Amino acid sequence: MRARDHFVGAAFALLAVGMAHSAMAQDIKIGEINSYSLLPSFTEPYRKGWQLAVEEINAAGGINGKKLVVISKDDGGKPADAQTAANELVSSEGVAMLTGTFLSNIGLAVSDFANQKKVFFLAAEPLTDAVTWAKGNKYTFRLRPSNYMQAAMLVEAAAKLPAKRWATIAPNYEYGQSAVSVFKKLMSEKRPDIQWVDEQWPPQGKIDAGPVVQAVAAANPEAILNVTFGPDLVKLVREGNTRGLFKGREVVSFLTGEPEYLDPLKDETPEGWIVTGYPWYSIKTPEHDAFLKAYQAKYNDYPRLGSIVGYQTIKAAAAIIAKAGSTDTDKMIAAAEGLSMPSPFGEITFRKIDHQSTLGAYVGKTAQKDGKGVMVDSVYKKGSDYLPSDAEVEKLRPKD
Repeated sequence: MRARDHFVGAAFALLAVGMAHSAMAQDIKIGEINSYSLLPSFTEPYRKGWQLAVEEINAAGGINGKKLVVISKDDGGKPADAQTAANELVSSEGVAMLTGTFLSNIGLAVSDFANQKKVFFLAAEPLTDAVTWAKGNKYTFRLRPSNYMQAAMLVEAAAKLPAKRWATIAPNYEYGQSAVSVFKKLMSEKRPDIQWVDEQWPPQGKIDAGPVVQAVAAANPEAILNVTFGPDLVKLVREGNTRGLFKGREVVSFLTGEPEYLDPLKDETPEGWIVTGYPWYSIKTPEHDAFLKAYQAKYNDYPRLGSIVGYQTIKAAAAIIAKAGSTDTDKMIAAAEGLSMPSPFGEITFRKIDHQSTLGAYVGKTAQKDGKGVMVDSVYKKGSDYLPSDAEVEKLRPKD
């Protein structure tokens, strides 16, 4: 009898282990890669955003009844490390898809990996147009509005300025080069009278602001396009303010209105710059109110744009898998093409033609309030209104 009891107990133990393994097999795993150690001002809020999304998804029953698990890796700002991380996530962790990345050169590296290995990749943040056009592929989709989209939004306002002599300042890597190129193209189309009198290309993360400001001042532009961000932006603004570079000159600036870049400027924030950004404090829509309430309840902090990007990336990944009813790559691609979903900025769609989402951006002007930088006169620009025609996209994007 004792032997039988032992046998039954062992059988139940094995059954329990089997059930545990079965439960684990039911989890849907998503791989996430980002430059956490290099760019914490953006990526830490980004991490909080996707963690909130995971919590909400699982609290609502998961994806088709299966728990969502995100496995995250730090690429350290290095393309090779990002590809190594991607390989580990796919080969060792068995993730259903890859998500994330921040820097444009890293986004392109992971996109290339996805194309080679036939893995679904949802690029969260990289902005270079090459992600969905020149180097686009069937496996890669992008959430954030691209350089083309943000440039088109900024040009709409910039073209109305009387300034004819323009200078540009941008980090010398894929993102900066892409942003300057498309802004100049779109601006020159609207204003053929524009002269481009100077270009400054400081290394990303290592700007020597003194010589940059001196060179731009020597060219005597009437307006400046700025593409620097993060610590480089702070150094540029400080030096520019000290030397009077921005006095009497118009400035148009990518990303500067995002809290993660505006906040560190504090009372040094220049006023009147035309910027893209995220004025979370002045957005009054039901979708954003719901996100803001949930985010503040969980973290007792206000969101940055990274929070929105992280949150919506995982919400989009879950929506794609749910619609596909499978983690099969081809089924997820078919599900993602043309998929519409809610977001804190309103409904967005992943376009079939180039896998670009129609998430938009806010455009406004910089100002100071209580010794802190803010965005004022902000207007939301729908991404779908700032994309080229399908015929133009077909010329820009290789055939899959």
